Amino acid sequence: MNTRRLGRTELQVSEVGLGTWALGSSVYGEVEQAAAQSLIQGSIDRGINFFDTAPLYGSKTEDGVAETVLGAALGSRRGEVVISTKFGRTATDVMPGRFTAKEARLSCEASLRRLGTEWIDLLFFHSPFGPSEIDDGVWEELGKLKEEGKLRSLGHSVSMYEDTCEMSADWMRDRKIDAIQVVLSPFNRETRPLIEVARRLDCGVVARECMANGFLSGTIQRDTVFPAGSLNARYSREEIAQRVDYAEALKEALLGGEVKTLPEATYRWVLDQPGVSLALSGAKSLAELEDSIRASQLEPFAAATLERCEELHAQDFCPA
Repeated sequence: MNTRRLGRTELQVSEVGLGTWALGSSVYGEVEQAAAQSLIQGSIDRGINFFDTAPLYGSKTEDGVAETVLGAALGSRRGEVVISTKFGRTATDVMPGRFTAKEARLSCEASLRRLGTEWIDLLFFHSPFGPSEIDDGVWEELGKLKEEGKLRSLGHSVSMYEDTCEMSADWMRDRKIDAIQVVLSPFNRETRPLIEVARRLDCGVVARECMANGFLSGTIQRDTVFPAGSLNARYSREEIAQRVDYAEALKEALLGGEVKTLPEATYRWVLDQPGVSLALSGAKSLAELEDSIRASQLEPFAAATLERCEELHAQDFCPA
């Protein structure tokens, strides 16, 4: 597994990280905790050292299930990895966001307990919807948490892109944050201007939803029926067909030579985007993880291939 520097944090992170949303909730189907812990251990053995989690990744009755699973799986290997988590939203109280000094303190200390660790490497604001949600006092409290050694760097997990991209850029310019987490895939490229700001300011960029909620897995067909309550169940038959057709066009453009599967191609494409520090995989098993690991080992795409991929892109599909 190749590594990259996570901007001015100076952290060296694997090109592929493991996102744990699916390990703490049923958003992509149930995952047994024993299987989740095996996945985390196997990820480390394969060279992955970045794990992303959040208090939101839980159930209607329990916050931070994924944090608890991650902490238990890491055990004595905590020192081998980089952990990012978030604050401002929890599984039991999602809306509205709470980006206050009190919430920062309570959330950070609860995450530390669930993770079984003394420090958080990177703490993200969890998708504020706009500047009005940010309490001025939060920055002082986050500074205190840094001084206490409970967190080492700050970031912004970006949602509602059009409403928050300028806020995020300002935070980077003012050195309030050191990294951003953004949606990025061949299906959705709208965050690239913000990624360019991060690149110029030497801030880290964590790419999420790289597989476009599974539509770039190569397994979803026009007649696929998603389980009720799952993330993709919201799409009409027409929308599913549109996404499947686009995935097929990308497959035609990107596969060939050493690139054998659409997931490999997808992760390679993400890693080829200027400014990206790492790509998050939402794998639920080691088998699902292998494509992203192989992508890190592939040579970058030729300029002509990337250009063809640009020509195919007529619209951004909505993120999760």
